Amino acid sequence: MDYEKLLDKAVEELPESTQKSERFEIPKVRGHLQGNKTVVSNFAQIAQALHREPAHILKYILKELAAPGDLDAGRASIGRKLSASAINQKILLYARTFVMCGECRRPDTTIEKKGNITFMKCSACGASKPIHAKI
Repeated sequence: MDYEKLLDKAVEELPESTQKSERFEIPKVRGHLQGNKTVVSNFAQIAQALHREPAHILKYILKELAAPGDLDAGRASIGRKLSASAINQKILLYARTFVMCGECRRPDTTIEKKGNITFMKCSACGASKPIHAKI
């Protein structure tokens, strides 16, 4: 058999649907409104999935949303009424900026400080890039 026929045969034998599952999934925000505040009850779980400090993530989100807030017992309180989708969008932006490697797009990164410069180092491909740590 020639190469083209082998490729056609391989394509025919592929299953119709292959289940795609991502190794890195960020949990969706679960929370409620409490007066004029939005309380995110699973904030600690989100931080654990991102492998980052909850305070760092919250600081970024609060700056992006231009809202006051604080962290208490694994829950985040944001001083505005917000939809879960708005918070999820900011968490995804945080993950793209401070978690995902710029070279290989994997989440296997750590934040390291060398002198006055903060770097994001990827343990999968070895890439290192400076990041703006002061949020």
